[in-house]
Parts: sequence; C-alpha cells; structure tokens
Amino acid sequence: MILSACQPNSSTPIERWQHSVKGAYAANISNNGQYSVVSSIHHGISLWDLEKNALKFNWSQQQDSADNLVLAIDISNDNRYVLTASSKNFALWNITNGQSEGYWQVRDSTIRDIALSNNGEHVLVGKTNGTVLHVTIDSGRRLEFLGHTEKVNSVDMLPNGRIALSGANDFVAYVWDTLSGQVIYRFNHPSRVTKVALDPKGRYAFTADSKKDANIWDLKTGKLISQLQYTNRQEVFSSIQFSDDGTQLLTGAPSRKVSLWDIKTGKRKESWHVTPRDDIRPAGAVVYSVAFRDNSHIITESSSGYAELWQIK
Repeated sequence: MILSACQPNSSTPIERWQHSVKGAYAANISNNGQYSVVSSIHHGISLWDLEKNALKFNWSQQQDSADNLVLAIDISNDNRYVLTASSKNFALWNITNGQSEGYWQVRDSTIRDIALSNNGEHVLVGKTNGTVLHVTIDSGRRLEFLGHTEKVNSVDMLPNGRIALSGANDFVAYVWDTLSGQVIYRFNHPSRVTKVALDPKGRYAFTADSKKDANIWDLKTGKLISQLQYTNRQEVFSSIQFSDDGTQLLTGAPSRKVSLWDIKTGKRKESWHVTPRDDIRPAGAVVYSVAFRDNSHIITESSSGYAELWQIK
C-alpha cells in the first residue's frame, strides 16, 4: 500500500507503506535507510527492501506467547546480518541469502536490548540482572560487563564490535572496551538511563534519562558537546540516528514524535508525527526506528505498522 500527498507537513508523509496489518512489536531500519526489519504477530519477522518497498524475506522465530515476542531488532551497519531477540532468546539472520545463522537462549535473566557488529561477528545483549553480555559468534567467546548495579535498559556497539555503550536503572551510562571489559567513560545522570546510542563512525555517544537530560558526548574525549533543548517537563526517546555528516541527530519517541536536532547546539530544527494506530484508544504509536534516506528525507518505522517517508525542509 502506498499513499501519496502533495503538500507534506508535520502530520503527512510523502509516502507511506504498510508493513504489518495489525501493528508491529518492534522494527529497525538500517543506518543507510535501505532495509527495514519488522516484528508482528501476523507476519512474524519481515525484511523489507525500502528502496523498492519489496518484501525480501519472512523469518520464523517462535512468537506464541508474551515471553516469546520479538521486541528487539538490530541490523548490522554493513547491511549483511540481522539480530532479533525476545525476552529469552536471540537469533542471527543472513540478509544475503535469508538463512538462519544461529539461535541462542538466555537462561539466567531476560533480555532488554541488543546490538550487532559488522559481519554478524559480535553480539551485545543487555539484561535485566544488570549485566551486559558480549559474544563473539565464531569463537563462542563471552565477556560479561558487570559495571551496572541495576537493570540495563539500552545498549549499542560500534560496527567493529570493539566499543560498547550501555545505560541502566543505576543512573549511569558506561562506554567500555569489549575485549577487556574496562570502562572508558562513565556518564552520570540524575535518573535512570533509558536510551543510549553510538554514532557508527565513532564520533559521538548519546545518553538520555527518564527525566530531563539527553546528552551528546564526544566519544574521543568523553566531553559533553550539547544537551537537547526542549521545553517539556521531559522527553523520552525510543530511537536514535546520527547523520552521516555528523551535524544532525534524529530521534523518535513513544509519543509518535520524530525530531531533527543540531548536534552542536542541541536545538530542535524540525519535527514530525507518525501515523497512529487506529485500532487503539487513545490513538498513538511508538517510533521504533528512524533513519536518514538522504540529505532531504528521513524514513520511520512505528508500532502502527507503517514505514513513512518525510521531507526535511
């Protein structure tokens, strides 16, 4: 399904594609905006080619109960592999041939968030028991990062798998080395850290808490570059993407809101609202993933089951 509009504004996308008929549980767009992976009850796990709006693969990962719902997805920066996870297990998929590369269970805790390196080589798993697990798939090497004292909410990893970022309910975000487990930077927050993200080019780190602070850090020095400026009492973020040129940040929220920010100043430049789910009241949608398609357009995936293309003014 493609719906077009002549005059795009903050509520009207240029194009809209339906990727699940009754809403989605999770979604992730590749960093270059080429692919999207969507988890839903009716379609399982679907890999879409966004440039053609074509379904490339449908994958089956058991989703027969609330514990088995795939609620976390990450596409490797090189667009070669996809990692999907429920609360108890995670699976690795090959984008080139559509084959499964493996399936693993987590027994001592539940999964909160995941990240995947290039070549599907390294997997990062943040868990409710406060640990972050780094796994090298081919060798089976496992490293547990034990810096957090409470539930981990969000994790990310550079494409080479060497540097990780994690944020937790202990009010702290850590940048750490995945070979040694040593902390590189500690970023303190006034409340629980709910979202973290790394710039794939290794320039920036983003950390946000549940109250007021959303910070952009220099990953080479650990110094604060800017705080996102907003007048609301708080803003919560569900998705983050840095622009390729390193000047802008794109965020998505559980409130349907998508925002474009200036990295140096932290000021909001523009915002949009994705299509809400029409089968729930009040109507709403969580923005699961955001990406820059080019210098003039962004693309979003949300819980409404739609991918949407937006114009940057």
